[in-house]
Amino acid sequence: MSRPQSSAMMGVVPAAMNASQTAPTRKSLFLRACRGESVERVPVWMMRQAGRYLPEYRELRQKHPFLEVCKTPELAAEVSLQPFRRLGVDVVIVFSDILIPAEAMGMALELNDAGPVLPCPIRNAAQVEALKDFDPEQQTRFVPDAIRGICRAVGPDVPVMGFAAAPWTLACYMIEGRSRDAFPAAKSFLYQEPRLMRSLLGKIARATGRYLKAQVAAGASAVQLFDTWCGELSRRDYEEFALPATQLLIAELGLRGVPLILYTKNSTHLLPEVARAGADVLSVDWRVDLAALRGELGPHVALQGNVDPCILLGPGEGICAAVQDTIEKTGGAGHILNLGHGILPDTPVENAKLFIETAQGVKLPAGAGAGKGR
Repeated sequence: MSRPQSSAMMGVVPAAMNASQTAPTRKSLFLRACRGESVERVPVWMMRQAGRYLPEYRELRQKHPFLEVCKTPELAAEVSLQPFRRLGVDVVIVFSDILIPAEAMGMALELNDAGPVLPCPIRNAAQVEALKDFDPEQQTRFVPDAIRGICRAVGPDVPVMGFAAAPWTLACYMIEGRSRDAFPAAKSFLYQEPRLMRSLLGKIARATGRYLKAQVAAGASAVQLFDTWCGELSRRDYEEFALPATQLLIAELGLRGVPLILYTKNSTHLLPEVARAGADVLSVDWRVDLAALRGELGPHVALQGNVDPCILLGPGEGICAAVQDTIEKTGGAGHILNLGHGILPDTPVENAKLFIETAQGVKLPAGAGAGKGR
């Protein structure tokens, strides 16, 4: 199998990494923002920043299927580095998929650009019981190996991020078998088999905790949990099912000094409960007013987001205005700028670059974000 050789992988430092010795590093900015400490500017990256909007990614995918890229550390590292080299993002997130742990737990998995498919979805107690505990350095070693490769390429001044699905979101796919509006099979399972659902969520939480620990051990500076589908739940169901499983995962993970970001979508009705999960940073979609959320939650949880990805399909002045407005919502305090969901495949590269460069050009007043410092 051929292996791509990027300039970063070959030890050539990208221009985006050249900075004055007195300037804060990307990692310093990012970690301080996660802790709510004073920062000179808001760090910025984009969910799904490695993907189909980049021509170099599309070229690589003509030669390699999606799952092969995920499972080949050199390819995954190369794809992860593409937006760093092209756009100068402040965070490099490892290229993988949230369903990798489901396969490691024993479920068949098919992945392509049309979406994931689990051909034998969970329907009964025997299937839940059959789910395996797995060693992340064995069954999913390709993920920490990719992280190790990215860390070698970017050096100590750039944060590398790992990720996984939160228990409820992974359970949705494992029960439904694919992405589907409202996930009716998963919700039916919850109502008809509540004890079995709690058992499944607990298994996922413990397995995911080990999976993320391996990513941190490999060099990840932070990890993000994607609870993309928790917004399908009522407040009561979130409190009874999804929240305890997420809290268990975070407790099992036991991170010290490594920030955990929790992303939720369409979850305005749940955010006070989401804030109880124990994450350092809450990442929210474009439906949420960041100023109002900051006022509700106070300074003890940092925020990530939340520009509408569709804005990057429009004119440049709209992109610049959205960046300015979003940063003004928080005043830069405990804020990591991002989109409210993943970047869309039709996004022009120059618009993505404008989004990043505009954010990096917004200087904050001295002391922005000071006061939390935990």
